[in-house]
Amino acid sequence: MTACLIIHGFTGGPYEVEPLAIHLKEETDWHVVTPNLPGHGLGDDGRDLDLLEVTYKDWIDEAEQAYLKLKKQHQQENIYLIGFSMGGMIASYLAAKYTCAKLVLLSTSRKYISIPRITLDLFNFAQKAVRKKLKDDPLYNHYIRKYGSVPIKATREFLKCMKFTKPYLKDIYCPVFIAQGIQDGMVPYKSAHYLDKEIPVEAEIIYYHDSKHLICLGEDKDVVIDAVYQFLTKANAVPNT
Repeated sequence: MTACLIIHGFTGGPYEVEPLAIHLKEETDWHVVTPNLPGHGLGDDGRDLDLLEVTYKDWIDEAEQAYLKLKKQHQQENIYLIGFSMGGMIASYLAAKYTCAKLVLLSTSRKYISIPRITLDLFNFAQKAVRKKLKDDPLYNHYIRKYGSVPIKATREFLKCMKFTKPYLKDIYCPVFIAQGIQDGMVPYKSAHYLDKEIPVEAEIIYYHDSKHLICLGEDKDVVIDAVYQFLTKANAVPNT
């Protein structure tokens, strides 16, 4: 049986990739696993976060153990790796260290924080505040829920995770699919270019004009999920060695 490991992002949880995981489970007989990284939560309100005492090594170890468990269970089968945001860099590390049949990178945080995009978001928030429509904006509500729930120490651990995983990009040789939202307020859409430049194989890249950072939950989610499914089910996977 094919196995698929999906890794969520920093300050998030499995809910960030849940629609994709559900689709793969419904459309295939694959063993799909979405681990919850230490200190992270099951919802997007920030109340489940407990990031003060965990390190980036804890996050990588959790994902690595999930991968090794799948590899043990499916020794002669394909293993697909999917990572969202920080999870994309962790998935890249696993793909380089252990190999996999295919790698999917969603809004992957190769470069972190798009200042121009955040500035535009803040301008839009201001306009909606004047029109008294700000409380109805889902992006604004998402930011408000997260505000104050992430310790500075955890942000430093995130940056350490990026520094640790980045060198592994050059050692990825499986087929790669990169999906990036143009409206992403956290990861600059140009990050996809840098990923493509550092990964030695020719990656398949799709930019989604209406997608923000939470690419599996946003405007283009159905299109994104279908594109991932089509990439993974194309008949060019090579079994793990």
